Amino acid sequence: MLLKSLSARLLILTVFFVMLSEVLIFVPSVARFRMTYFENHLAAGHIATLALEASPSGKLDQDLADRLLAQVGAQAITLYRSDGPALTLSVANPPLPKFTIDLTHPDILLAIRGSFRTLLGTGNRALRVLGPSMTDGAQTVEVLLDEAPLRAELWDFGVRILELSIVISLITAALVYLSLQWLLVRPMRRITSSMMNFREDPEDGSRVIAASSRHDEIGVAERELAVLQKTVRQALGQRARLAALGTAVTKINHDLRNILATARLDGRTDSQCRARGAPCGAAPDRRDRSRHRAVYAHAGFFARGCTAAGAEPVSTGRPGRRGRRRSRAFG
Repeated sequence: MLLKSLSARLLILTVFFVMLSEVLIFVPSVARFRMTYFENHLAAGHIATLALEASPSGKLDQDLADRLLAQVGAQAITLYRSDGPALTLSVANPPLPKFTIDLTHPDILLAIRGSFRTLLGTGNRALRVLGPSMTDGAQTVEVLLDEAPLRAELWDFGVRILELSIVISLITAALVYLSLQWLLVRPMRRITSSMMNFREDPEDGSRVIAASSRHDEIGVAERELAVLQKTVRQALGQRARLAALGTAVTKINHDLRNILATARLDGRTDSQCRARGAPCGAAPDRRDRSRHRAVYAHAGFFARGCTAAGAEPVSTGRPGRRGRRRSRAFG
């Protein structure tokens, strides 16, 4: 049920898009971390070669050289100087380089490809890294590094980025969820509830939504819904009045037809009596005349009411000359 709500779907989408953006940020970030790793080792290697410049013979004993290389984290260091011979520090048996990385002309695409090659690799290749000196651009430093420590550093960096991405995505998603819940979901639930309540009893005026003072799309929807509900109520009320009026007119029409049938039958009886010279029946008394006048008065009232309400009045037909004579007989 939670996943069917709009706010929950937006929460999931927010987490997904934040994680996607973090992935897009992670790719160049890990390449930059790899380049920084190499630059730091180049700078440390340059500092280590200063011991060779301080040595009168230009060489160090192997024990001191191993300790300097261990501090740098390299198998060998070479400093290429423009004004003198190259200075080299190396272990007793340095491994052969398997791959060369040139930082004198950096390329971001090559750095990204090399970063993922290191992350997804399993061996411990020897990497030959070349780059300019951090203190003197005319000098070039070369270090021979193991790939396994670099891989461990990259994975540690990736885990930190992942943890940070999860925290950022959850915080962002929570803020978006609360904002949408307050600004969009709650007003939409109110509109939906009002529509469902109005559908149960459209003639109840208390079920019409009370529009808020908002000036955005939600406020416009509430005001238009209130106008629509009032219009429906008016139409239903007019329809009920017309139905009641039609029922009354039908009843009056039925009474009129009975009266006209009675008058037509009395007229035929009077004509037969006059033809035979026999005495006719007694004329209608005052009570009958009053009742007939009341029926005709009500018929005229309801006919005018039908015309005012927009309905067609029920016609009983225009009486002829004989009918008018019979009508005068009732008063």
